[in-house]
Amino acid sequence: MSDPVERPSSPPPATCKVVLAAPIASKLMTELKSDLRELGRSPLLVGFLANSDPAAKMYADWTRKTCEENGFSFDLRVLDKDALEDAILAANADDAVDGIIIYFPVFGSSQDRYLQQLTVPEKDVEGLSHTYLFNMYQNRRFLDLAKRQKSLLPCTPLAIIKILEHIGVYNSILPYGNRLFGRTITVVNRSEIVGRPLAALLANDGAEVWSVDVTGVQRFSRGEGIKRRMHHVQDVSETLEDVVPRSDVVITGVPSKNYKFPVHLLKQGAVCINFSSEKNFDPEVKERASIYVPAVGKVTITILLRNILRLIENRKAAKSSVELAN
Repeated sequence: MSDPVERPSSPPPATCKVVLAAPIASKLMTELKSDLRELGRSPLLVGFLANSDPAAKMYADWTRKTCEENGFSFDLRVLDKDALEDAILAANADDAVDGIIIYFPVFGSSQDRYLQQLTVPEKDVEGLSHTYLFNMYQNRRFLDLAKRQKSLLPCTPLAIIKILEHIGVYNSILPYGNRLFGRTITVVNRSEIVGRPLAALLANDGAEVWSVDVTGVQRFSRGEGIKRRMHHVQDVSETLEDVVPRSDVVITGVPSKNYKFPVHLLKQGAVCINFSSEKNFDPEVKERASIYVPAVGKVTITILLRNILRLIENRKAAKSSVELAN
């Protein structure tokens, strides 16, 4: 009897790794607890909620839970939007308050941008003050020449960066600040709170970033060979259909339950991250993506607490500098 014909085995089916935010947040929190023990007290975060947006309320509830579970104090102050301005000013002047967060939208207009800038930088845990945004877009990572006070970054964009570091998209062999060199990333959202800052941060770290919004596509990059000190923005004629098939990473944040990302455009093996409160990706994303991160909220809140400790460190460094000068 002859031996059976040996047929080549078929390749194993492609698999997508679903990465949840909780383990990443837990790892970051372990690092924070060491700093918290060294501080020796419970920092106070004050939250202002002046709207009925369910996503804002959910974010506030998550913040409270995370604070209380990890040694931080949280005071949620629910108030009428017309009383918010005075309440922020009072919290700015209160030495017991270590950080302030405002849950937007409030008026849903340009007045919200004014309120965003009302919190003093020394208590702005969200990193949205003009000082921090200027440094972020200019790719400046410190507030002072002595490099003792680190400039804060917006929470959700920084959370996404921490996730990209965790899953290995950042190349740790390359010098710090260039670790996305060679990566092509599409960000579907260009809001001033998340999408635009995120595109700038990724480009400042060396990536070619396609920023997609209803108004069109922009290219964020540091140029050929990432020779520029900071990112440059160009309006381009490319469309979503042009840029997604050549993107290593696709990040979405469209706040609409009616929006679904066209997963058939994805390059096989792309990394996909959703930061919207809605599910921008249908389950079919797992048939093309190598890694899928369905939500980032828990990492965002951990970054919020990390920023509180950074604010406290910066205030100590600033006070020390003044004392030395005197």
